[in-house]
Amino acid sequence: MRLEAEVGAVSVGSEFIGSSFQPVRPNGHPRPLVMRCGALGDMTMLTPLIRALAARFGQPVDIVSSGPWTASLLEGQLGVGDLFLVKSRRRPYFVSPDQWRLVRQLRNRGAGPTWFMDLQGIGRQLLTRAGIGPEWIIDAEAVPLLSGEHGLDRLLSLAAINPPGLVTPPPAPAIPTAAATMLVSSNSARQEVVDWLARLGLHGRPFLVAQAGNKRTMRRGRRRRPSNQKYWPESRWVGVIGAMRERCPEHAILLLGVASESALNEDILRLAHCRDVFNVAADRSVTFLVALLEMADGMVSVDTGPAHVAAAVGLPLVVMFRGADAIQYVPRGVPGGPVICVRADPPGTLEGVTEESVVNAWRRLSLRSEGAHPLT
Repeated sequence: MRLEAEVGAVSVGSEFIGSSFQPVRPNGHPRPLVMRCGALGDMTMLTPLIRALAARFGQPVDIVSSGPWTASLLEGQLGVGDLFLVKSRRRPYFVSPDQWRLVRQLRNRGAGPTWFMDLQGIGRQLLTRAGIGPEWIIDAEAVPLLSGEHGLDRLLSLAAINPPGLVTPPPAPAIPTAAATMLVSSNSARQEVVDWLARLGLHGRPFLVAQAGNKRTMRRGRRRRPSNQKYWPESRWVGVIGAMRERCPEHAILLLGVASESALNEDILRLAHCRDVFNVAADRSVTFLVALLEMADGMVSVDTGPAHVAAAVGLPLVVMFRGADAIQYVPRGVPGGPVICVRADPPGTLEGVTEESVVNAWRRLSLRSEGAHPLT
């Protein structure tokens, strides 16, 4: 992988972006492009669209995105072609060298069928500057959302739409009963996790994981505040960890998170008084997270990006949602990876989810150690 120091193009496929590159392969179909600048969960949910377009057009899908972790998440995943990163879509164009670079790269690439997946048209002007006109663009926001439609099913419906500029479109993809996310880790990432577990004294031991924090929880201010609708009280996590320990007495329990979530995990640990529970919150790579979750036996999580990654690697999962948003965004991963969604009642903040409902869901969840191994 080649990542320019100032955040430019990444060559993830077999071809590097150059002045003579055109997105056409011998089968005559132009190479598709997707623009999506989202959070970890958003980009994980994009994987069914990428796979569907790659299968339909018979070639990899190029992606315009942002975020320092995006390349780590998507590199080497099925259907991913060349990745173009931009620091910010909101800065004025005349003071944004990374936007100039992106526009040059897309102009050199050439116009072709493009799926624009971001809200409120943010960043679409960059496609226009690159010569990708409206005749080539499927704007997801312009396609009505069906009542009760899951976000992943919507993505596959979008993959079947043809932009007007596509004169000879390939056949529409077969739509599966239920779309699912999918991620796989590299051998090097798996070895990194194995070595890290050994340093913790957990070599060869089974383990469970829990994700208590999210980026809203860790913003400045009290955790329990009106704007933090994804906060779930530390005292309730104590009950869930106790249930995890009771069901799996030989497992270690890892409390995940980024470095800013470490204090939350420490507060939970102080209340829990439970053996073999480890606070492992730290700023690690996304590739590390994918490999770690591939090796776990089960997970309990609030609605956040790692929960989507867990489902995408087939990890049995209990996930908490505030309410109606679960209809569109509940994680849905590879077949055989059980996911139990627990919703707030009444809908509102995550504090509407009771400890009892999460514990009961955990007790019903089929763990990998009990035969739920979709990736083996």
